[in-house]
Amino acid sequence: MFAHFKSDSDNMIASEKTLMASVDKAYDLYFQMMLLPVELVRYAGQRLEMAKTKKLPTYEDLHPNTKFVDNVVLRIMANSDAVNDYAAARKLGWERYPDLIRTLYGRLVESDYYKEYMLREERSFDEDRRFVEDFFIEIQNCDELDDVLEEMSVLWSDDLPYILIMIQRTLSSLRPSHAEMKVLPKFKCDDDPEFVKTLFEKSLVNYDKYQEQIEKFTSNWDVERIVFMDNLIIGTAMSELIEFPSIPVKVTLDEWIEISKYYSTPGSSTFINGVLDKIVASLADQGRIKKSGRGLI
Repeated sequence: MFAHFKSDSDNMIASEKTLMASVDKAYDLYFQMMLLPVELVRYAGQRLEMAKTKKLPTYEDLHPNTKFVDNVVLRIMANSDAVNDYAAARKLGWERYPDLIRTLYGRLVESDYYKEYMLREERSFDEDRRFVEDFFIEIQNCDELDDVLEEMSVLWSDDLPYILIMIQRTLSSLRPSHAEMKVLPKFKCDDDPEFVKTLFEKSLVNYDKYQEQIEKFTSNWDVERIVFMDNLIIGTAMSELIEFPSIPVKVTLDEWIEISKYYSTPGSSTFINGVLDKIVASLADQGRIKKSGRGLI
């Protein structure tokens, strides 16, 4: 929506296609990031083999600690047909970024969690999984990775935090008996793509009308202090409140206030919360919020 308005576009269908393409790209990132530690294992394995071919190899060169390259969870990830087939179909991978792989590997081996993992004699599935989980927690604070992701797609740096949550969920469901990694679907249910499109369409079509209502409850605010993103968020929340009877009011408020913390200014969530409370009361008095089924909860 932000891109649609800022580009002065008048083609809702084109913007909707861009929206759905951005969902596809976010799903691509899910697989791209799962390939990252696998690429690091491959690089580490190459280094171990090269060390053995030295003219004067040390004892450590000939008897290396292979705990990282033998990580069971990473092996399942590396051998996953679901991951590899999707990556091949979408032409995903890290082959074009050897400098990044070297940089990330250098940081990895110097990290405390890696050193502790390698020193522990224990080798278990749970420990291997905890290590991979730690990797994905630590990797989100890497400027070099952010730069490469932005080079790959302008959408990816913005999507990374949520995608890493998806990966953590994928890892948490993995079991030692699993020969294949069960990846999460792009959408939780078949209704979700339609929800995305409908919310987008209703929010755009009714944007001016919703803004008029928002102005009634922001008359005491300096208009210049109300950022554009806040208006977009409130307007979209209104669309969800009115157009989707199965979504509880509290869920809508909680979700959009949380979104405002991520996409808008530090003080926006408090402002949006106050305005939405007044709007909900007004819409309820007008009989425009009609909830049914789960929406009554």
